[in-house]
This record gives sequence, structure tokens and C-alpha cells, in this order.
Amino acid sequence: MTDMTTRAGVSIDSRLATFVEREVLTPLGRDVEAFWQGFAALLAEFAPRNRALLEKRESLQAQIDAWHMERAGKPHDAAAYKAFLTEIGYLVPEPGDFQIGTQNVDPEIATMAGPQLVVPILNARFLLNAANARWGSLYDAFYGTDALDAPPAKPGGYDEARGAAVIARGRQFLDEALPLVDQSWADIADEHDGKLQDESQYVGKTDKGLLFRNNGLHIEVVFDRDTPVGATDTAGIADIVVESALTTIADCEDSVAAVDAEDKLLAYTNWLGIIRGDLSESFEKGGKTLTRTLAGDKTYTAPDGTTHTLPGRSLMFVRNVGHLMTNPAIRLPDGSEIPEGIMDAVFTSAISTLDVEGKGRFGNSRCGSIYIVKPKMHGPEECTYTNDLFDAVEDMLQLPRHTIKVGVMDEERRTSANLAACIHAVKDRIVFINTGFLDRTGDEIHTSMRAGPMLRKGAMKGADWLKAYEARNVAIGLRHGLSGKAQIGKGMWAAPDLMGQMMVEKVGHLKAGANTAWVPSPTAATLHALHYHQINVFDVQKHLPEPAGLDALLAIPLAEGANWSDAEVREELDNNCQGLLGYVVRWVDQGVGCSKVPDINDVGLMEDRATLRISSQHIANWLLHGVVSEAQVMDSLTRMAAKVDAQNAGDPLYEPLTGNENGAAFSAAKDLIFKGVEQPSGYTEPLLHAWRLRKKAG
Repeated sequence: MTDMTTRAGVSIDSRLATFVEREVLTPLGRDVEAFWQGFAALLAEFAPRNRALLEKRESLQAQIDAWHMERAGKPHDAAAYKAFLTEIGYLVPEPGDFQIGTQNVDPEIATMAGPQLVVPILNARFLLNAANARWGSLYDAFYGTDALDAPPAKPGGYDEARGAAVIARGRQFLDEALPLVDQSWADIADEHDGKLQDESQYVGKTDKGLLFRNNGLHIEVVFDRDTPVGATDTAGIADIVVESALTTIADCEDSVAAVDAEDKLLAYTNWLGIIRGDLSESFEKGGKTLTRTLAGDKTYTAPDGTTHTLPGRSLMFVRNVGHLMTNPAIRLPDGSEIPEGIMDAVFTSAISTLDVEGKGRFGNSRCGSIYIVKPKMHGPEECTYTNDLFDAVEDMLQLPRHTIKVGVMDEERRTSANLAACIHAVKDRIVFINTGFLDRTGDEIHTSMRAGPMLRKGAMKGADWLKAYEARNVAIGLRHGLSGKAQIGKGMWAAPDLMGQMMVEKVGHLKAGANTAWVPSPTAATLHALHYHQINVFDVQKHLPEPAGLDALLAIPLAEGANWSDAEVREELDNNCQGLLGYVVRWVDQGVGCSKVPDINDVGLMEDRATLRISSQHIANWLLHGVVSEAQVMDSLTRMAAKVDAQNAGDPLYEPLTGNENGAAFSAAKDLIFKGVEQPSGYTEPLLHAWRLRKKAG
């Protein structure tokens, strides 16, 4: 049983209260009693507003469900549908012309373009790896992945042939990004040889070599003949280090299983370690105990002899949870659980205030800003609520207005359809918008659940609505002044072992005008950074065509006229069930919210909770419309459980699904499907949290 204490009439987990008071408020010099009084007042205002917004979601969904059911069996009338959505307030009027007014934005967000990592905040080791991924070895990235078009390294030590291929590919990159006058980088003799075609690309000398800049990103060419690689290199080049993950999102939401005070305390403790700069993690590797800490800054000497520094770490966002979930860590005076999004807003901002006031070892934002990504907001009314909440948090923490910046994740249909109005609602603090296939498709299915059976999941990627969604997101962001002030992002490359394919495909995100995109690992960030040397995104943004209009976005992806074979239905069902089981068994049983999960073809995919939303909603939709039966679903779940068990046979912590069909994980998977229609917006969190709490309780 959690030990609770009372602060200003609010019950709070005693460990969490002590943490906030000792580790945050005292170093800030804030009055503890005044803080809790302010917190209680904030809850009294915003908790009821939060509930009202969730009721509005349910009301709109009920009206949409009824509209589709009344027209069952009739052709879809797009014009009548759009008029109906306008009548019920699902679609709102477009705001007039405006430009965002966000100020004090760090260059990593505003004026630089590069990769972005998302990392579960509960895993300190992963968090440190991501924060330190600002700089990455290009040689290591090529040597260890299939991004290099050469035979793989032979086992048993350093493979010289593989190494030579890596060096040749590195020289090719330098010739493309930093071309020399009448010479190739492969022909230089040492660091004094060669002349840049564009001498402004030279930034200065580091303690290890020479520093250059291309398209706003830095490249360090390391000259060191005392290293094994440098000793045998014609020019003494030991490595090429590239600026990689400009920004990282420390995630409290989809990539973690945080269901109670214990979990939230770990999240806030790790965030405090990032902000203070003292986070560390020790682990065993190769029979040795290693300790990982945050990297220091990179120092260089400019051509005029002055000394400068570059950040050694990613600029950090923290992703708060959305408006839906509550958490038992804190209870309101009426005994109900606190809206978790309010708790995150107050506590992550309070911790980040240490950075704003210069109390961290390294510093995160050099512009005095706090960066919070806010997911799963439905429309401008909910964005206005977040803006007001952040106003109140700033007042409570005695911060200047708009110190807290916001990233709006465009992953809900009502937000996509009203994106300009959503941006307008937070126009003086917005620093980020993005798109994401999994959550957005999950909401697409749930919103139109009653309209009819949906396309197969793979076919969704070619649907009119998705193409319109991706293009409109960028165009609307640019129209309202995000270029040069904020990030326009694209979604995750989920396969960390398929870097060669990533290098071919992910450049498309830059061509679409995105100045950042998600990658699954520090190595992937280093490789994806090469795309930003290849293409100047800010130039691309100036010449993008006009996107499809709202009608295309509202086109429902119904499988009209589909005549799937039994084999095709079984294939789709198996694919969904395998992905769902493979993820949920780790979430519920082990509390692992993000990991490399083998798909049905045994390809490892970096999965988070969004994969459950799309898979469970897709099966629920086919069940509702009779494409599949409950017996077929259970047959698939049973067979896929055996496959998932085999895929996890090497994990000593894994609890098999087969023979444990009444256990928490298998039961959660069934609930996600068979109760999918009734879940709010198709979200998985209510069921997952309930089953995880039961599992933790033993």
C-alpha cells in the first residue's frame, strides 16, 4: 500500500512529496508551502476542465458513430459528412492569417535541421545514450551496420577489408559535404593538406583534429596517427565524427510503462539527473563494470585564435502524457486520481526550472526555455487548455510568460483537420509539430469505426487521407511561420537493424520539408545526419507544392468492394495479433515500454504503445463488421502466442503466453481487441494500466 501524505488538502505519495521538496524546491529556493498551495489551486481549476474535454471527445464520437449507423449500407456522402462534422463542432473555422510568435528558441530547434531521438525516460542507460548522441562516429556507424555497401565484417577482431571500405565511404562523404579544390580527401597527406572550395566551412581546430560545418551541422575530422586506424591511414585520419541527434525527447508517455507513484518517481528522478547533469548508470559489460555519464562540451579554437564550445549533448525535450490518464500517485480532495498530464506539467517544469535558473552542471537550453512535447491532443480546444495550463504553471513557478515551450503532436484526426487553429491556440510557445503513422491511423480507424471495414493496415500507407495528412502538416506549419522558429518533424524509422534501407528511404522526410525526423538509436542518428548534409531542408521548404485540401484528409479509408481471400484475412489477422502480443507481453509482465520487438517475419522493430493502438483497433473494426469472427481472432492469438514465446525463448525474465492464457499479458491482449470499440479514442492506456497494476500487485 502506498504511503500517502497530505499537502494543501491534496493526498500525495510521501516519497514523491519528499523528492519534490528536497530535490527540486529547496535548490530552487522556493517556499514549499506556497508551492503546494499553488498546486492545489491549479488542480481545482484545471482538473474539472480536463474532465470536460474528455467528455467532449466522447460526445463527438457518439454523434459520429450515430451518423454512420444511420447511413449503414448507403454510399458515403463526403459533402454531407463534412457538413455534419462542421455542425457538431468537430471542424472549426480556420483562423485568419497569422505567424507564430515564439521567442527564445534554441538553434537546434529553430535554425538547424537534423535527427531526433525519442527515448524512454525510465531507462537511465538509454537516456544517457540518447543525450550523448549529439556526436557520433561515422566510422563506427558504417562498420557495424548494413548501411555500408560492402561485405559484412568477419568475426574475430578487426576486419581490415571492412575497415578499408568504411574509410573509403568516409572519404566519399567528405568529398560530398566538404569538397576540396582539385583534390579528393582520399588524396590528402595530412591535416595541413587540401584546400576547401568554400573556405567558410572551416570552423577551427579541436584537440583531436579539424572542425567544419555544412548545412548548419558540424563535422570533426579526427587526425591521430597514434590510434590503430590513424596509424595506417594515408592522411592519419582516425575517425570522422558528425553532429547527429540535435534534439532528444525524454518520453514519459508511449515508450514507458508508468502506472503508479513508483514509476513516476523514477521518471522524475531521471529527468532531474539530466537537468542537473549528474545522471549516471553503472552496468556490466564484458566482465567489467562500466559507468555512463553525460558527455561534456566540445571545445575548439577558431581561426582568429578565440576559444569556443559546442554542446556535447542533445537539446532535451520532455514528453508529458496526454489528457486522458489519471495516476494514483496523487489524489484530489474528493479522492479521485490526479490527471497525469497536470502532474507531469508541474513536476517536469519545476525540475526544468533548475536549468532556467542556471543550477545545472552543463545547461540544457541556452535560451532559457523549457521544452515539453504534448501528445494526443484533440483539436484547438485542448491546445488552448494546454496553453492555459502552462500559463498557470509558469505563474506558480515564477517563470516569465512562455518560458515553457510546447510541441504539438499531430496524431489525432481532430487535430489534423484543425491544425492551423491548434497552432494558433499555442502560437506564442509552439516549437514543434510532427506526424506519426501508427497513432494517427489508430485514431482514423476509431473515429470512423462504424462506417465500415477498413483497408488492410499496409494499404493504409497509400490511402488518400494519409498522403493529405503528411503534406498538410508541413504546409500548414510553414504557412504560419514555423520555418526558422520551430521543428516540423516526421515519424520513426522502426527497424534499427535495417540501416541500409533507412538510408535509401528516410531522405524522403527531408524532401517533404521536415527539418527533423525520428530515428531508433544513436547509430541511426549518425547515419541519418548524412541526409541533412545532402539536402538543405530550409531551401526545400521554400519550394514545396500546395498540399491536398481538407476533403482528401477526411476521406475515410474504407475497404469498399474488397474481396479478400481467407488466406489474406488470416495473414492480416496474424500480423496484427503477433505484433500486439509481442509488445504487450513485455509491457504488462516486465514493465518494458519500448524495445526491439521481432515482427511476424522476425525483423526487429523498435516498438512503443502506438503499435498496440493501430493493431487492436484494426482487429476490433474487422470484428465489428464481420470480416473476422471471435473464433478466428482467438485462433490467431493462440498461434501467435506460440510464435512470440519462441521469439523470446532467450529472455530469462520472459513469462510464456502459451499455457498462461488467463495471465495478465494474454488477458490484456484479448481486452485490447474485444473491448477495442469502447475504448476512449481507441487508446490502449486504460486497459494496459489496469493489467500492469494487477501484475505489479502480484
